[in-house]
Amino acid sequence: QVQLVESGGGSVQAGGSLRLSCGVSGLTLSYRCMGWFRQAPGKGREGVAGIDKDGRTIYADSVKGRFTITKDNAKNTLYLQMNSLKPEDTAMYYCAVRSYQYCTGARRAEYEYDYWGQGTQVTVSS
Repeated sequence: QVQLVESGGGSVQAGGSLRLSCGVSGLTLSYRCMGWFRQAPGKGREGVAGIDKDGRTIYADSVKGRFTITKDNAKNTLYLQMNSLKPEDTAMYYCAVRSYQYCTGARRAEYEYDYWGQGTQVTVSS
């Protein structure tokens, strides 16, 4: 059974930083694509960042230069370092994994992903 568990969310003031983690069990991340998504109240889910098996990354324009997606294959864990946080970053953040192995090309589209975590809340106050 595949499980994704996010952690690291919380409340922070504008300009602050948070690091999200996503621990994965039931499949190996080494050859797979992974991504971070977020959903603010009343809005659709947005692809924030993606990473492929070779470490190539892609970001939403709204987070470029502030967020960094990385993965640790040995720990089977995905990370999202978020710096210079803004109130508009407030949302529930989800990690996701594409089941297809040997995935090349980072991606941010929701339909590309097969497994999802339950989410971790990030709240940024002004």
